[in-house]
Amino acid sequence: MAEIVSLSDAVRELVADEHVVALEGFTHLIPHAAAHELIRQGRRELTLVRMTPDVVYDQLIGMGCARKLVFSWGGNPGVGSLHRLRDAVENGWPAPLELEEHSHAGMAAAYAAGAANLPFGVLRGYAGTDLPAHTRVEFISCPFTGEQLAAVPALRPDVGIIHAQQADRQGNVQLWGITGVQKEVVLAARHSIVTVEEIVDRLERRPDSVVLPSWVIDAVACVPGGAHPSYAHGYYKRDNEFYVAWEAISRDRDTFTAWMREHVLEAVPV
Repeated sequence: MAEIVSLSDAVRELVADEHVVALEGFTHLIPHAAAHELIRQGRRELTLVRMTPDVVYDQLIGMGCARKLVFSWGGNPGVGSLHRLRDAVENGWPAPLELEEHSHAGMAAAYAAGAANLPFGVLRGYAGTDLPAHTRVEFISCPFTGEQLAAVPALRPDVGIIHAQQADRQGNVQLWGITGVQKEVVLAARHSIVTVEEIVDRLERRPDSVVLPSWVIDAVACVPGGAHPSYAHGYYKRDNEFYVAWEAISRDRDTFTAWMREHVLEAVPV
């Protein structure tokens, strides 16, 4: 059953060095505040998993938290490269970064398999590309039709972290808008942390929402603005100017380090 705790307590209790950690959210509800707490607490040697690593993973990688990245696309959306990710891959700064790249469909199938407690996911994909030679995928024959299908190992993170709009006082969580794979990562993970915009007395069911019951969540932390600079549908808009500014901030190691020190390391934990 979920406990309502501070974000700093949730990370301290549930995330350890060398864990496999997935921070998911697509376009909006990206758990930036939770990632910043991982950085403040100095987690190291993490295997970071995310379908679309963007600015939040650039920050984690640049601050030396990551040993490996499991992903399907990486970039600063609408702007360009992730310079801290590139520096880690190309120059080993601040530490070498191992890559395991998949397609979007492969990642989604792997999360769904993990959520269902199955050993692998199956999809039509990867065939005709050189990606199978560089990642964890095998081809199997359908026992009913003989069709060749791609199999990807299930994703079962040690900790899954998402952001949502609301939780009630019992720890049930509700999110709406673009939902991505948040439900799957919580169900697939051994432990889960959910940050929310607000805690309410009662969740008002919405036709477009996903509700995660308290019993699949370990910790809920109230962190208003916890998805910024991404947006939280119904609460605040995307900070497009920040994504543009990140291009210059992240390009230079010293500028990046100074920014992270001021805005993350010296920020008050929540």
